Amino acid sequence: MATKTTIEVPVEEQTIQQEIEPQVCAEECVTATEEPTAEVETAVNDIAQLNKEEVLTRLAERVLEEPSAELRNEVEALKVAFYKLHRADMEARRKAFFEENGADAEYKAQTDEAEVRFKELYNIYRSKRDEATALSDKEKEDNYQAKLAVIEELKALVDSEEALNTTFTKFHELQVRWRAIGQVPQAKVSDLYETYNLHIENFYDYVKINKELRDLDWKRNLEAKTALCEQAETLAEENAVIEAFHKLQKLHEEWREIGPVAMEYKESLWGRFKAASTIINRRHQEHFESIKAEQLQNFERKSALCEEVEAFVATPPTSHKAWNKASERMQAIQAEWRTIGFAPKKENNKVYDRFRAACDKFFEAKHAFYTEAKDDMAKSLEVKNSLCERAEAIAEREDWAKATEELLALQAEWKKSGTVARKYADAVWKRFRAACDKFFERKAQHFSTIDNEYSTNLTAKQALLEEMAQAVVKSFDEIKEFQRRWSEIGFVPIRHKEELQKQYKAVLDKLFASVRNTDREQNLSRFKNKVSSMREAGGKGLRTEREKLYNRVKQLEQEIQTLENNIGFFSKSKGAEAMIAAVEEKIARAKRDMADAIERVKLIDSQE
Repeated sequence: MATKTTIEVPVEEQTIQQEIEPQVCAEECVTATEEPTAEVETAVNDIAQLNKEEVLTRLAERVLEEPSAELRNEVEALKVAFYKLHRADMEARRKAFFEENGADAEYKAQTDEAEVRFKELYNIYRSKRDEATALSDKEKEDNYQAKLAVIEELKALVDSEEALNTTFTKFHELQVRWRAIGQVPQAKVSDLYETYNLHIENFYDYVKINKELRDLDWKRNLEAKTALCEQAETLAEENAVIEAFHKLQKLHEEWREIGPVAMEYKESLWGRFKAASTIINRRHQEHFESIKAEQLQNFERKSALCEEVEAFVATPPTSHKAWNKASERMQAIQAEWRTIGFAPKKENNKVYDRFRAACDKFFEAKHAFYTEAKDDMAKSLEVKNSLCERAEAIAEREDWAKATEELLALQAEWKKSGTVARKYADAVWKRFRAACDKFFERKAQHFSTIDNEYSTNLTAKQALLEEMAQAVVKSFDEIKEFQRRWSEIGFVPIRHKEELQKQYKAVLDKLFASVRNTDREQNLSRFKNKVSSMREAGGKGLRTEREKLYNRVKQLEQEIQTLENNIGFFSKSKGAEAMIAAVEEKIARAKRDMADAIERVKLIDSQE
């Protein structure tokens, strides 16, 4: 039976403190499974130029490779790129279907063979990935059992009765075996290493290794851990943040495998390593926080575009011009949407579905508008064709007064008959205008045959002008009598017509001004008295009177606009001068009435 060997050492050396390194805090070390999919997004941008067949070809090639983290990122990027293309194809088919069959047709999506092929390839990849994961999990569990076996052998060394040199050699062999064993399940790492370090410490306490040998071991550990500190500090300066983070995890695994150092170096060395780790972890976290901030900003921009499209849907345009403007803005919105990157993962699909739904409703409303507008224009064309037929019938008649009245009424109906399609508008207008021109030309030709009467009419009108110039009128009825007599005289020779009409208008204006001024002053005086009475009675009647006058002004404005539009229909027709003069007189009279009404409104406002 072997005899235990005991080494006598100074009392201060009898208790050897074994360094147990603190574990890296969970908050500072983000595992690969917790990282956002920024690598996927980067790969998507690289694959964005591929079409569906190229994506399938690339995926088929990758399925043959062994699963890895890099392969996972590329496969997920291919998945994102494929379904982006797939949704675009399906949307184009759907849009084409409704354009061909109408908005009310029932649309059924067809099977996409490319999608079926993609799912087959992706399922093959997932099966291989799951098998690899299961194999990796089994390997980690085997490693865990192997490290437990090493710990059991460490525990046995404490009870060993072999020579110290032999025991110490076995101790180092166990350390080498321990380091050679691969990764273990993450959930068991902490307890495993605590147990391992505990039995390392127990071994050192038991054998009380001599100071020179311990110092040599500590020196070697110090050099190894100092080298790890330097590597970590170098990683803290790297621009590749994610790669630096992954390398740091490996450095921490190596740190745990290295034994203790002297107590005077323990805290400072760990502090140095931890400081470099903190920088790398913080840069890693900041990197993904910046990605999250950018994604949040993208989400806000996309939400704003959704709100703008939804506003169009809530209050759709009501005219062709407005729809054109809205459609141009819609194209700009869709172009801007394509320039915006990903939103946060949990919001990205939702905001896309919201945007697509709003766009669908916009185009459905546009389609409905133009369908209804098309029907309205078809009805307007029927009305205008009917007006053309009636105008063409009137153009052949010779009851000039009544026919003229009816034709003017048709012209008023024409203005209210709405718009027609551009390809019909010019032709139907020319047809209607031709019928009107024909009638007025025939009418002018008819009256040109009675030139002999014009000279007599000229003499009669000149005499009437003399009489009007000498007359002193006191009422509008007297002026209307002069107008009636003037109108009954009939046409005059064309060379005298303009000058005679000018003289008539000048004399008529003087007569009207004379009566109007007198009548206006009397009426205004009576109105002032009426306003004063209303104000003394409390002022309630003033508001009613003002409202009536205000409505009168609006009515006169519409009448003036209608009369001015009517002049355009026969301003170029022969023999239409008398009618134009009568309409112009009505316009002038309406403008005077409107000025009087405005003056009365101002008078009421001054009293209030």
